[in-house]
Order: sequence, then structure tokens, then C-alpha cells
Amino acid sequence: MQKQILVRQSGISLTGLILVLAVLGVAAVFALKLIPTYTEYSAIKDAIVRAKEAGGTPREIQVAFDKTAGINDVTAVRGRDLTITRDDGEVQVSFAYEKRVPLMGNVSLVIDYAGTTDPSGVVAAKEADAPAR
Repeated sequence: MQKQILVRQSGISLTGLILVLAVLGVAAVFALKLIPTYTEYSAIKDAIVRAKEAGGTPREIQVAFDKTAGINDVTAVRGRDLTITRDDGEVQVSFAYEKRVPLMGNVSLVIDYAGTTDPSGVVAAKEADAPAR
């Protein structure tokens, strides 16, 4: 009696390879569109820490933020958009903004970013602008 040895093939089929590459391609497109927004968010967090360290009046903090943000090419937040509060005699700087990232066609991804120098992590709400006179 001859023994038949069954050879089992292993590997990935062409269809499976195409599907895996398509999924990786979509993930790469998402990454290429989202990484710059996260990089900008990190630059804003660093800029508010430096602006707080510069100290002074709220206007001086805004100017210090604008200088640091200009160096890092930050366009999402300006110094006037910061919320500057004084808690227990210490100045705290906060920001919050929404970033809309177009993905394809009329499909967009909306990301809410917020940050603060407050150790509690609570982002202060921006006061409503005074009505124009």
C-alpha cells in the first residue's frame, strides 16, 4: 500500500492580498490626513505652556502664544481665542477648537480638540463675546 501524502498549501490568495492592500491603503490615507491635525494640536499645547511661563497680563500671554504659534505654523488657534483665567492666584490658559478634515467627496471627519495648563485638566469655557455697540 502506498501512502499518499497530502500536501497542504499555505499562503494568501490573490483576492485576500488585494483586500489586505485595500484596507492598508485606506488606513494610510486616514493617517496622512489626521497626523498633521494631531501635530498642530501638540504644538498648541506646547505654545500655551510657554505662553503661561512668559506670564504677565492676558494680552502679553496672547502675544507670547502668537509668537510661538507662528514659529510652529499653527493656524487653528490664535491668541485671542485662548481662555485665560486666574485660579488661586495662578494664571491658567485653555483652548478648545473643532477641526474638520475632508476625507473624500462630501465626507468629513470632525475632531474636537481641547487643552489646558490647569493641573486638574478642566478646560475653562470661553466667555461669550460682548454684544457689539
